[in-house]
Amino acid sequence: MEVIQVSDRPASQSFYEVAGRLLFIESIDLRLGNLIERLFAGWQLAPVSFPSRSADIRIQFFCGALPEIPQNLNRFEIAEGGQCYTEGADYYLALGNALVHVQDGSAGVWFNGIPDSSDPLLARAASFAVCAALRRYGLFEFHGAGMVHPESEKGVLIIGPSGSGKSTLAVQLAMAGWPYLSDDELLLSVGESAVEARGFRSFFAIRNESNGAFKKCFEPEVALRSTRRMSAVPGVLLFISLTGEEKTRLNRLTQTETMMRLLRACPWATYDTAIAAPNLELLSRLARQTRAFDLFASRDLLAPGFASEILYSYLNTEVEPTMF
Repeated sequence: MEVIQVSDRPASQSFYEVAGRLLFIESIDLRLGNLIERLFAGWQLAPVSFPSRSADIRIQFFCGALPEIPQNLNRFEIAEGGQCYTEGADYYLALGNALVHVQDGSAGVWFNGIPDSSDPLLARAASFAVCAALRRYGLFEFHGAGMVHPESEKGVLIIGPSGSGKSTLAVQLAMAGWPYLSDDELLLSVGESAVEARGFRSFFAIRNESNGAFKKCFEPEVALRSTRRMSAVPGVLLFISLTGEEKTRLNRLTQTETMMRLLRACPWATYDTAIAAPNLELLSRLARQTRAFDLFASRDLLAPGFASEILYSYLNTEVEPTMF
């Protein structure tokens, strides 16, 4: 990161590249800039020291009083908590002590004071800004884990809300030798012939069973000797949920059922009206190119090698068992 200590200029500036798009990140406050730099180090964004072209996306971070939101904008609550105010492609996202303003390919993020490095608001506001800007360039965020089938090299996306077991299943598969994209956050885009997925967060975060509020973070390449893939073409979708049943079950979904679940999992496909059409088309193509299942997960998935074994036995055959 280039540090510039001149009073009338940003305190920090940096460039990052993802999927061919160049991001320019700057902060008016040096302390905030350092926090942003550490945060971005955990995302799969490649730092660029000497960019050879102009940035596609510019995101500025500020610390101080939050700006006023214009009157008479359309307002609605978002599922993750917060208020969104829109006017065409221009929108504001109010997140308590933070405010995000997105306009075209640029975004501004304000914090009402320097956030603590462990404050989830820091990551939430920053990721909203980055993802909103990327959506305008055909890269759509996706809350799910991404693993790669070792034989077919097809992507297996594991989808579900927080606490549904995505990361736990991803860890079990990584320990069994499956390459990975991410355990929680992905970026989807339309390639030449199919929808492609790439990891957005580089580390895994596993909730501690004895303390549900604490998550252990680690790099799978180091801790599990797993192989990271930069991208993969999804071939299977697993909509995971935890059950108290004795055995894990898989139920095949129709394309219509798959699309309905994708819409619930991707609320910004309808929230962000400026890019709703291409986002919905991407989800439709994803539903058509994949086989999708409800995965009712039980504790048997925690047995060493069991998750990989049952997915291998099912994904390598056209027979559709419903229980293992």
